[in-house]
Amino acid sequence: MARRRDAVTIKHVAADAGVSLQTVSRVINKEPSVRPVTAQKVQASIDRLGYVPSIAAQRMRGHRSYIILALNDRERTISDWQERQGADWVDQMLLGGMLKCAEHGYRLMFELVDTHSDHVERELDAALAALQPDGVILTPPHSDNPLILRLLEDGKIPFARIGSADTEMGITLTMDDTGSARMATEHLIELGHRRIGLIAGPPEYGLSAWRIDGWRQAMTAAGLPTEGLLEAGDFGFETGVVAARKLLEGAQPPSAIVASSDKMTLATLETARAMGLEVPKDLSLISFDNTPIARFTHPPLTAIDQPVAKTVARAVELIIAAQGRKDLPEMPVVIPGSLVQRDSTTRSPATSPNGS
Repeated sequence: MARRRDAVTIKHVAADAGVSLQTVSRVINKEPSVRPVTAQKVQASIDRLGYVPSIAAQRMRGHRSYIILALNDRERTISDWQERQGADWVDQMLLGGMLKCAEHGYRLMFELVDTHSDHVERELDAALAALQPDGVILTPPHSDNPLILRLLEDGKIPFARIGSADTEMGITLTMDDTGSARMATEHLIELGHRRIGLIAGPPEYGLSAWRIDGWRQAMTAAGLPTEGLLEAGDFGFETGVVAARKLLEGAQPPSAIVASSDKMTLATLETARAMGLEVPKDLSLISFDNTPIARFTHPPLTAIDQPVAKTVARAVELIIAAQGRKDLPEMPVVIPGSLVQRDSTTRSPATSPNGS
């Protein structure tokens, strides 16, 4: 009769592989002192027997919990889930974080915290006390919340800050928002557009300012004006409508717009249609995020693809390296995005109904 999976212990693995318990433990913990041939033999036994290391046992043997905690903004996350509009930031976080944690014998836990709440300290203290994580991953706007940073620093808990360029505290990683905005703007310039608008995100997100910088850099390098071409929203649809209408109803409206989220780009698309403009004939659009909805609009949206999964996976690696007191790379670690070209951009016409 086959042994039940939950009955397999480290002793069974050691006996099957013909090695000591200590050797199996070293292989599980990925210690470098084990010969490759021995490590392969032990791993083969682990796979054959279906052995799953017990986190509780690992905790007893050392000072680690083998848990990494990822925090995301409560209000925005719940809003995205309730609206069911295809936002996949959390999905991509879990994809990158869970797979990378599994490679190293860790577990990823996910919590929502309201960064604007007066109860943030109590909420975070409760989560840290219950889970005792080996590290914490912060996403915007938590990445630059001084209260959260101080709590983690005081608790001597390694933490990674996604979307932060401040190198004074923690491990910082960016998705090169400045470079991505510059890339999007340069693409439109190459298509002949001369008046290119930007709908930025809210100021509490550092990446909003970085994207403005990238847009300005590209426009300035090409000798193009920026006055009257910048508006901002909160990444949501309603504020995207307001920002798009301000740009398109101006005295000299843009022939192209870069919007800082898929929702604000959809808002711009709908606003343009309501004004009798055709995308991309009269107005070219580029979005940030590249969530699933960007592929199913009409026309499909050209978008900056943000490497969320890859960035969170790298954050996990760096937290584990910090736990092992290994040397860390120069901060911030930059993981660049890419431009996915679809049908919402085209060459600027010599003349167009919107006055470009």
